[in-house]
Amino acid sequence: MIRAVIFDLDGTLVQTEKLKAVSYARAAVELLPVGLVESSVIEAFKDVVGLDRWEAARILVERFGLEEKARLLMDGLGVSSPSQVLVELRQRHYRRMIDDPAVVRRHQWPHNIALLKMARRMCCQIGLATMSYRPEVERILGILHITRIFDAVASREDVDRGKPDPAIYRLVAERLGVAARDCLVIEDSPNGVRSALAAGMRCIAVSTPFTREGLHRGERVLNGRWIVDDPGELMDVVGRMFTESREQE
Repeated sequence: MIRAVIFDLDGTLVQTEKLKAVSYARAAVELLPVGLVESSVIEAFKDVVGLDRWEAARILVERFGLEEKARLLMDGLGVSSPSQVLVELRQRHYRRMIDDPAVVRRHQWPHNIALLKMARRMCCQIGLATMSYRPEVERILGILHITRIFDAVASREDVDRGKPDPAIYRLVAERLGVAARDCLVIEDSPNGVRSALAAGMRCIAVSTPFTREGLHRGERVLNGRWIVDDPGELMDVVGRMFTESREQE
């Protein structure tokens, strides 16, 4: 039986994946202003959604040939690798966006926020497992006035390995005091889904423009019954998941 619902943050509760894509794109173009356009980087970001910032940056540096330009800035930024340069530049753009409460509120996903509040009313334990860092998490939750909804929160600092490793979901379940088999995860990305399933949890993926293709293409990471492309179907899918979990008791 489902006793806890654990939410991802980026791309699930808030469209921060869109903001992150834009910030990476602006940083990449800053490094390579001739021959590189933001739209190309935004499209490529779909392949790194759900990874932590260091792995995402490493992949983007390699894909767009940013290493040479990035190395020129390493000493000035006090970092030791080209991927760290991209992260530093990207963080400047990203902070400017999330420092504006209006931008954060404008980019929340209302259907998943509604599910979050419904799960709270159902007296489920509520958790958050995110690859964002704690200061960003606290700021976003505070802006949306949902901080107190969560019984347990784990962020990137809390685990050695990020998603798709299952560590962060196992940690949240431990903090909630709920067995993994009794947890339902709400995710948006293939890597997030892999993390939840590897932790032994049930999972529903609510796709976004950045993750829809990855959730459906090739060998699906999740049975299509549990992939929600139309937000209007979300509550029905969740209800079906709860019903099936009770029947399997």
